[in-house]
Amino acid sequence: MDYRASLDYLYGLQRFGIKLGLDNMFRMLDRIDHPEQSFFSVHIAGTNGKGSTAAMLESVLRQAGVRTGLYTSPHLISFTERIRVDGVPVGEAEVAELTGDMRRRLEDVPATFFEFATALALECFRAKGVEIAILETGMGGRLDATNAVTPGLCLITPVGLDHQQYLGETLAGIAAEKAGIIKKGVPVLCAPQAPEALEILRHRADSLGALLLRARKDWLAEPAGEGLLDYRGSAWQLERLRLPLAGRHQVDNAGLALAAAEHLAARYAIEAEQARAGLARARWPGRLQRVPGPPDLLLDGAHNPDGISRLADYLSGQAAQPIVWLAAFKDDKDWESAVRRMAGVVDRVICVPLRDQQSIAPETMAAICRRFGPEAETMESATGGLRRARSLAGRHGLVVCAGSLFLVGEILENCELSEGLSDREASNR
Repeated sequence: MDYRASLDYLYGLQRFGIKLGLDNMFRMLDRIDHPEQSFFSVHIAGTNGKGSTAAMLESVLRQAGVRTGLYTSPHLISFTERIRVDGVPVGEAEVAELTGDMRRRLEDVPATFFEFATALALECFRAKGVEIAILETGMGGRLDATNAVTPGLCLITPVGLDHQQYLGETLAGIAAEKAGIIKKGVPVLCAPQAPEALEILRHRADSLGALLLRARKDWLAEPAGEGLLDYRGSAWQLERLRLPLAGRHQVDNAGLALAAAEHLAARYAIEAEQARAGLARARWPGRLQRVPGPPDLLLDGAHNPDGISRLADYLSGQAAQPIVWLAAFKDDKDWESAVRRMAGVVDRVICVPLRDQQSIAPETMAAICRRFGPEAETMESATGGLRRARSLAGRHGLVVCAGSLFLVGEILENCELSEGLSDREASNR
């Protein structure tokens, strides 16, 4: 099986849709002799900030000489981005070889795309001799495929509203799904949370005898100037750390990553200054990623109310004029509240469809945009929309691409800004 054939097989599994539950994963892991038992795992759940937190923690661990695995989703351009060893995406040949082998061993298991991809990542990490694997949940936590793994440490990033059709309509209900990753006796580190969500997480941890450590109680991360933060933990006292990811919310994400590294410090001989250097080297494309112009281009994967609110807060502090928003949303997102929040911080909106995804019709989105204030128009593609947005922004403006990570990926690919991520896959992401 070559790489193209392996992708065809993997994406063909999407016909099984989204199937929440762990029975398949337990069967698959048993069939492939439990690769997850060969390394220490850090499991991350939450609504926003999972990928950024995972990337920062991975960079710190790698700086300390730990052989790392990182499993995240979705990818921006290439499937190989989902599975990284020591910060490098897995090779196409390795994906092809492992997919072919696992397909034969799992032929009678009706796995979904995400279940197979998760098992593939775990098998890859075993084959590569990974010491610590960082696993990001795909959706929720309790019934997510990654929850078939028993980790040594759990992290919970901020919980908010997203995927309500699967996880429930209330913050408490969604928090309960995220809390499902908490295991008996496994320590849990928790980012700042709304009181309602925190109460659910605390109750789950207490009921399972899991130590719960909380931001702003057991550690403190605070801004220390533009692109800097101070961190005070149980042992580490670090000042003026360079934060490579933009946005006030990344201070909290970095604090959680540093707290996790500090928790693992004794076991893996991680020193505070290694954490400083590792954090400074962290990269995570598509999250308030600025591409110099003119006009400058800001790429952000914000797609739910909390993420859009953080983006709007960031834009309110930008001096560039005009700000032109290139917008696209999947049709299962709360896009109307996003438009309402962005209306006060952008001057123009270009509405486009998503490639290879079910998305909100540009004409529908444009009509709602006009209701809330900004002038809006439509284009037939993200590429055409970007050209139009750049024209409207001029030399001194700012073009913001936001609403979906799939939009960000398409822009990165078409503008050849992928930083080596692209393999020019034509299949769905």
